Amino acid sequence: MPKAPSYLYAKLTWPEINEAVAANKVCIVPVGSIEQHGPHLPLDVDCVCPTGVATHAAELVPDKVLVLPTIPHGYTAHVMDFPGTVNIHHEHFITSVLDVVKSLAYHGFKKIILLNGHGSNMPNLDLVARRLNLETDAECVLCAWWSLLAVDKEFILKWRESYFPGGWAHACELETSAYLYLDPDNVRMELAEDGRITYNEEDSDFMWVDLLGTGAAPLTTWTSSYTEKGVMGAADIATAEKGKAAVEEAARQLARLVTEFGQRPKAARVEHHLTPPTIKMPWQQEP
Repeated sequence: MPKAPSYLYAKLTWPEINEAVAANKVCIVPVGSIEQHGPHLPLDVDCVCPTGVATHAAELVPDKVLVLPTIPHGYTAHVMDFPGTVNIHHEHFITSVLDVVKSLAYHGFKKIILLNGHGSNMPNLDLVARRLNLETDAECVLCAWWSLLAVDKEFILKWRESYFPGGWAHACELETSAYLYLDPDNVRMELAEDGRITYNEEDSDFMWVDLLGTGAAPLTTWTSSYTEKGVMGAADIATAEKGKAAVEEAARQLARLVTEFGQRPKAARVEHHLTPPTIKMPWQQEP
């Protein structure tokens, strides 16, 4: 077996971790889920995609980054009507991911990126990032891998062929294309269909869903109530070529984020109390 790339956190020794901390490396923590993605995609889509983007980005800036093992389980309670889905209670999920990033902060890493691959992880991971920033001296940002594709608006205009909203939602044109590039042998493309989200078809200005945005009041409820097979989007027009372009673009933007975030100085807190507080809140870091 060949030697692992230097950017893989789990393949380092503890003295090498000390060296990585001294080098101010940025840590990327991919976070996914094990959940249904229709008849044509495996359960691990939300792990494979952010992991692929993270490793592609690390190859662009290998001296600036460490990629942690992907956290495989997420908050998927709403998808439990579909066999195979594994759900982690939202409180347990937040606590466990917070423990991971706090461990990194404890060892001295000051910049951490949570790279998400599952939509319903987002509000929970937002709390993880906020808490790390308030409870430690490290800094954490959260982004979904697909949101990196919107940094360059021209890329989306050239890449996307599916309808909006809904063509990119779940097991869709984007996720299926990315999986076709990253792990083609495990896609059942002959079973791929265009799965339209029921409530996206109700002509509402408020309740619609797409990976690149949602209505002002999206309805988050049981997945089985608005999709028959678990496909939400135009999976039938996915290709490996489009997947390669999407993964490489997301990786390019993630590498840019690593560089910018790694160099960004941490802003200082400013105390505005005339009389400084005499107690420390349980969540509070010293100024």
